[in-house]
Amino acid sequence: MTRLALVGGTSTLGLALCDELGLVARTRRIAVARGPVAIDDADDVVFLQRHGVDGYTLPHRIDHHAHARALARVGCDRVLALSSCGSLKLEYDVGTVIVPDDFFALAQQPESRFVDERAHSVPGFDPDWRAKIVASWTAHAPSPPIDGGVYAQTTGPRFETPAEVRVLATVGDVVGMTIGTENVAMHERGIAHAAVCIVDNLGNGLGPTRLTFEEFEAGKRANQAMLLATLPGVLRDLLA
Repeated sequence: MTRLALVGGTSTLGLALCDELGLVARTRRIAVARGPVAIDDADDVVFLQRHGVDGYTLPHRIDHHAHARALARVGCDRVLALSSCGSLKLEYDVGTVIVPDDFFALAQQPESRFVDERAHSVPGFDPDWRAKIVASWTAHAPSPPIDGGVYAQTTGPRFETPAEVRVLATVGDVVGMTIGTENVAMHERGIAHAAVCIVDNLGNGLGPTRLTFEEFEAGKRANQAMLLATLPGVLRDLLA
């Protein structure tokens, strides 16, 4: 049996996502090394909150390999990863959705689960799976996503300084703290992985004033309605 995993991050915090999407789910705790990992199991769809359900796990402390183990154990072969991110370009304002086709994660080198030559993997977003997500998001969202771009990963948990944003903008389009590492972990388990990145804030220094946490939270809340309106149609397409 193959199943779809929906992995949510900051964008879905505070939402009873399965209830909001009309999914009948039961909470399970999957016993894996460095686990257990909590999931909401709705048969064809499995929802995993990457920041955890028993309190909040900071981005740099998330065990992506434990998540990958758990999803593989329950039969998931593909992941739609939702990601809250900051924009590195003024043209990508709050509310922009980007489906990246590459990532840059040298600041926090994603660890391999292997200790032999298998660690020399070639990670990346699965191109066929990513194309399906782009097509479906385009069909159901209020406005089409940006097809392609580079997700720049930092260690976190703090936000970036204006100087760091300027440097990251030379290689990336959006900035976040999790997707590159998550991609490596899923890739090593043979799970197709693609991300939908939702811009919740302009990178620090891009706006007229310095970024505040309150500004980030306001952007997240403003984007949640779009997310809840778009996901039901997207999930129907991806499960068809």
